[in-house]
Amino acid sequence: MKLVIIEKNKVRINALFDWLLYMVGYTLVFIIATSLFKSVQIKGDHKILIAALIVLVIYGLNKTVKPILVTLTIPITGLTLGLFYPFINVFILKLADWITGPAFNLTNIYATFFLAILLSVMNFIAQEIVKSIIKKVKLHG
Repeated sequence: MKLVIIEKNKVRINALFDWLLYMVGYTLVFIIATSLFKSVQIKGDHKILIAALIVLVIYGLNKTVKPILVTLTIPITGLTLGLFYPFINVFILKLADWITGPAFNLTNIYATFFLAILLSVMNFIAQEIVKSIIKKVKLHG
């Protein structure tokens, strides 16, 4: 299996590798966030596995519910010059908290807000890593 695919002068990353990078990064951020914020708790004996399952739930919500929320809140986001967008991520996290039940617990809205910002920053960093890999392949390929 190739990590980077080159077709007709176009370079792209393997979708499975991209998804795995996304999942590992989010899971690591979740584990770090639970140690930083006492109000963000992952309960259970296998915290890494539970964090990975929570990340899967958030991934599903980001692919299904978040586009609808972004579309519905375009006027508010525009009026606030984009400052409302992190609150959509907070809503997604609270929805994941509700779906996962006692395994994931968010008790402080401020910690949830910072967790949403951390996840956004991690997503940006992961995308930049992927772009740098593609650029290196273009230069050498």
